[in-house]
Amino acid sequence: MSSDAETATTRVVRSFAFVDLSGFTALTDRDGDDRAVEVLRTFRTAVREVASNRGVRIAKWLGDGAMLVGVEPESLIGGIVDIVARISESSPLPLRAGVTIGPVILFEGDDYIGHAVNMASRLCDEAGPGEILAPSSPVAGLGLDAVVVEPAGSRLIRGIEEPISLVRISARA
Repeated sequence: MSSDAETATTRVVRSFAFVDLSGFTALTDRDGDDRAVEVLRTFRTAVREVASNRGVRIAKWLGDGAMLVGVEPESLIGGIVDIVARISESSPLPLRAGVTIGPVILFEGDDYIGHAVNMASRLCDEAGPGEILAPSSPVAGLGLDAVVVEPAGSRLIRGIEEPISLVRISARA
């Protein structure tokens, strides 16, 4: 017979993205809390609408950011490109994002634990304003006709021992 702890975890392969409004703390300091709330409303509306249209789940809100999860990597990556484009048109702050794909533990039915989640979060931290970063290896084999994938070099990522070969993802012009 299995214990509750054993039944509370399942291994799955998913696509993950972390998105973050770049410069939110400075905006709040400069323009105040009311303006920050307006910017957050615009951001969250864009994320909700795109996620819904792309079949991507918002796993959690993180203040001025979010964690998104997808079963199909192409839908998640296309959604992140769409969100970045919408935010660049409607917000005074650019969005940055980190994306990855990999096996993780689905913990207690609604949380994800594992290297792929950590990597997506770290890549979001590493990305510049308006930039979407991903490890090159899982992205290289995807059919991503609607986006441009270009090499972004190798970098040491906080908490990861070896440098990671990265790509930058953007909308096709």
